Amino acid sequence: MAVPEPVATRRLALDCRTLLDHRPSRGVCGCCGALRPRYKRLVDNIFPEDPEDGLVKANMEKLTFYALSAPEKLDRIGAYLSERLSRDVARHRYGYVCIAMEALDQLLMACHCQSINLFVESFLKMVRKLLEADKPNLQILGTNSFVKFANIEEDTPSYHRSYDFFVSRFSEMCHSGYEDPDIRTKIRMAGIKGLQGVVRKTVNDELQANIWDPQHMDKIVPSLLFNLQSGEGTESRSPSPLQASEKEKESPAELTERCFRELLGRAAYGNIKNAVTPVLMHLDNHSLWEGKTFAVRCFKIIMYSIQSQHSHLVIQQLLGHLDANSKSSATVRAGIVEVLLEVAAIAASGSVGPTVLEVFNTLLRHLRLSVDYELTGSYDCTNIGTKIIKEHEERQLQEAVIRTIGSFANTLPTYQRSEVMLFIMGKVPIPGLHPTLPSIGSGPEGNRMIQVMLLKSLRQVTCGFQTTNMLTALPNSFLDPMLSFALLEDAEIRLLVLEILVSLIDRHDNLPKFSNISIISDISVLKLKVDKCSRQDNLFMKKHAQHLYRHIYLCSKEQSSVQPHFEKLYSLLALISMELANEEVVVDLIRVALALQDLALSSEEMLPVYNRCAIHALSSAYLNLISQLTTVPAFCQHVHEVIEMRQKEIPYLLPEDVFIENPKIPKTLEKLEGDVLFQQAKITEVLGGSGYNTERLATPYVPQFTDEDRLSKRKSIGETISLQVEVDSRNSPEKEERTPAEEITFETLKNAIVDSVGVEEQEKERRRQVVEKFQKAPFEEIAAHCGARATMLQSKLNQIFEITIRPPPSPSGTITSSYGQTQSRSVPVYEMKFPDLCVY
Repeated sequence: MAVPEPVATRRLALDCRTLLDHRPSRGVCGCCGALRPRYKRLVDNIFPEDPEDGLVKANMEKLTFYALSAPEKLDRIGAYLSERLSRDVARHRYGYVCIAMEALDQLLMACHCQSINLFVESFLKMVRKLLEADKPNLQILGTNSFVKFANIEEDTPSYHRSYDFFVSRFSEMCHSGYEDPDIRTKIRMAGIKGLQGVVRKTVNDELQANIWDPQHMDKIVPSLLFNLQSGEGTESRSPSPLQASEKEKESPAELTERCFRELLGRAAYGNIKNAVTPVLMHLDNHSLWEGKTFAVRCFKIIMYSIQSQHSHLVIQQLLGHLDANSKSSATVRAGIVEVLLEVAAIAASGSVGPTVLEVFNTLLRHLRLSVDYELTGSYDCTNIGTKIIKEHEERQLQEAVIRTIGSFANTLPTYQRSEVMLFIMGKVPIPGLHPTLPSIGSGPEGNRMIQVMLLKSLRQVTCGFQTTNMLTALPNSFLDPMLSFALLEDAEIRLLVLEILVSLIDRHDNLPKFSNISIISDISVLKLKVDKCSRQDNLFMKKHAQHLYRHIYLCSKEQSSVQPHFEKLYSLLALISMELANEEVVVDLIRVALALQDLALSSEEMLPVYNRCAIHALSSAYLNLISQLTTVPAFCQHVHEVIEMRQKEIPYLLPEDVFIENPKIPKTLEKLEGDVLFQQAKITEVLGGSGYNTERLATPYVPQFTDEDRLSKRKSIGETISLQVEVDSRNSPEKEERTPAEEITFETLKNAIVDSVGVEEQEKERRRQVVEKFQKAPFEEIAAHCGARATMLQSKLNQIFEITIRPPPSPSGTITSSYGQTQSRSVPVYEMKFPDLCVY
């Protein structure tokens, strides 16, 4: 028999090997090395006899070259490595497990072909096997391999790959409670790195399951926050990563923050909500709002990591969360508001978004809610029934809301801040003016507290407010109610109003230089910033100057005024002189200062001794300032002489002895006259020589009283505003011009008073009857009454139409009726006779 050729024998052996390799049962040929597939032999060769020797590098290079030459074999290589690794894990041969993972890593790094997807499936299967093991070292090994894989940019997308298990397992590792603290730290850091790898691998792959879905974010974000919180007290951030110690580089908190920032930095517009919601829930579940520190840190990371144009989305979520916690404790609400405060400071200008007023509406609503809780003493708290409130906690919340309102306002442009000021003013409970405003159960005290809180909010908004055109920035709808607040008996409200007015007028930061009332011999040391009064400022003063003067005068005569009130009045006078003064305004301000001196001398007002001395000191300090601003030497000389005389004889009329902690004032104030007083005649004379209006200077300033002498004693803002509007309408120049001159006698005034009282009583009675009729009368009667009025109106309209609508004129003239009256005769157009010249 002939011997087979060597080539034919070799081909037969290869065919047998291929056939047996694809059979489920390998049979006896599986043990024969010569008949094993080449990729198996190459894989087997990378494992040494002693696992301590590590991977056989030369054989690993051969396997890599083979995989690159025959990429269709990658899936078989991966499957065989996975089989060996599973067997080694089961037999606890961890050295070979490490070698297998190292080989997989090298193959992944080297091979980027279209068939890598099947190889990746085997790789992920082995990583999953390691992560499911109980050994920490295997878990860390699998995580490290997964992180290397996550950093690879694949050439082809994957349609069927799932990372749900890895998200769950890595999140579980982030919460590891292993006994050994060093191993526990390593496991947690491995979990953080794994989550970071999952995010990197899936965030840009549109074919993958969306990592931003709540089912994933609810696992990833709390795991990161848990590790961020656990290292909060021990971390100490170095100024430069290059100078950080090795231990600090491996801190779980540092790694978590870096991973959290990377996650937020990749968030698009539609994903911000899903990323922030788990943060809010984590802070709720672990009661972390009350401490404020960790919550503020979390949202600082969020605001600095996301894209700036998305900042308003975070603000809106925080506002919504504040609404959801309206029944929570004051400390929780205060914590959310404090976070809002920090967020507003970080956000760029205008980042509040399109719903600017909604932000302030939410904050003001919670401010009012807090006042209600404080007044009622208890409220229904979430999950624990009725809760007794602590007054100091509610006060802290209210102060936090007010600061937050100011912080938000500072991010807005001028025109939006003006809208916010009008919006807040519209929220102030004013009886008679805002009838639709919900009433507070505690009555006047509740209204007063809301007024104080809203005015404090308004003060925060106006802080730093600067506008070039005050006429448009401060319309009548804002200034009129604001000035009316200055006439209330409540000293705290009056002081808030003065502070708001001072903030609005100060546009060059001169206010700190007038914070204390004092006699300054040379105002050049103050380095005041003075600009020429613009045309818009002149119009503003022409419209509102008399209101400002009147309220300054009336505020000065209030018996409840104390040192802060007089200091703000001095600042207001000084800033008007600096910011809004022309020649006419300067003359009026000097007249007001002299009128204040007369007020302090008057015995009819029954002012306390301190108030009289304070008004004298205020007047002297302001005249000293305005005299130097006018730069008229004779005026300055007169003021200087009076001040010197007071320093010698009556120092208790100067601010240095009055506006101190223990005022040096006498028990009674004797009648003053002579050289210790500022003389209006002399001031008129010296200023008249410099071109000022002597006629106006010689006229003592008298506020427009009419009914306004009772304004300062009114407690109702509604009455104040309605009366002020009435006074303004009576004194308007247009009305004076149209009203003809009329001789006024005693009898005329008497009759006017008697008639007006009678008419007013009749009008009140008529209104009462109408209201009572519509409240108590049957519906049929009211309907019949309204129907009769409608019928009467229709009949009147018909009469008007009959009079105005007449038939067209007739060329044939008029006809005479039987009653002797002429009537128009209507002739059809086709019967009319027109001249020839009129026909075309």
